[in-house]
Amino acid sequence: MQGDEENKRVVGVLLGEQRKGRLDVTSSFAVPFEEDDGENGIWFLDHSYLENMYRMSKKISAKEKIVGWYSTGPKLRESDIDIHELFYAYAAEPVLVIVDVRAENANIPTSAFAAQIEVKEDGTEKQQKTFVHVPNSIEAFEAEEIGVEHLLRDVKDNTVSTLSTKVSEKLQSMRGLKARLEEIKSYMDKVVDGSLPMNHEIMGHLQNAFNLLPNLNLEEYVRGFNVSSNDAMLVIYLSSLIRSVIALHDLIKNKAENKERERAMDERAVKDAEGKENEKPEKDGAEKTSNADAEKKKTTTAKDTA
Repeated sequence: MQGDEENKRVVGVLLGEQRKGRLDVTSSFAVPFEEDDGENGIWFLDHSYLENMYRMSKKISAKEKIVGWYSTGPKLRESDIDIHELFYAYAAEPVLVIVDVRAENANIPTSAFAAQIEVKEDGTEKQQKTFVHVPNSIEAFEAEEIGVEHLLRDVKDNTVSTLSTKVSEKLQSMRGLKARLEEIKSYMDKVVDGSLPMNHEIMGHLQNAFNLLPNLNLEEYVRGFNVSSNDAMLVIYLSSLIRSVIALHDLIKNKAENKERERAMDERAVKDAEGKENEKPEKDGAEKTSNADAEKKKTTTAKDTA
């Protein structure tokens, strides 16, 4: 039972406003939702809870309207088109946002879709609605950006270098590209097997993407690529060589400074020893002088007594 609870998706309502052909989603709230995993046509969404929450949200922000709904997918399901029909009662053109909450996802975790009527070219089937992808991005208002920057000003980790940040960003991009290519391969395999029908629009987009790829068999391209690679490797080699020379120079300089310091300490020790040796004869002469004076005093005292 615990595994079934973890696999259940969350459904909610998107609030925002549409202006100048742009849809801004600024808030959301979850809605009680249940569905049967065995039969995709059986699902339940609490309408009364949705309307009560929307009524209370209008008291806080009257500008925010219902613009669509969201789901934790992570992919589209067969029942999504039926759920989408429900939101036409609240918005003229509702949108669906799939939120990928998996931890291994390193890309933008949202995918937006809009419903569109699809007409078969041969006219054998009746008109039906399908989802089409809509470009989306995660942004912030100017006031929100200023607040976040102010909060992160003291949280910034100065130990992380810019190079490591760039490398991590490149790695995330490569992971995203790998995931997209695997998704394309899976779709093409299903089309070849006959489990999915051929979509000419998707094939056209794939053909356009393949046409943008460079022709690697051209001699000029290979030569230019080799020259560019050699230039990059030359810069890396020179930088490593300069770094090694600087490190060797610092080592030699450090050893020379240590020798000079040891020589100065030895000279100071020799001078201290010579000074101590010069002080001993002076002390002996002073003792002899004091002994002679004492004997003279004794002789003078004896004469006086006689």
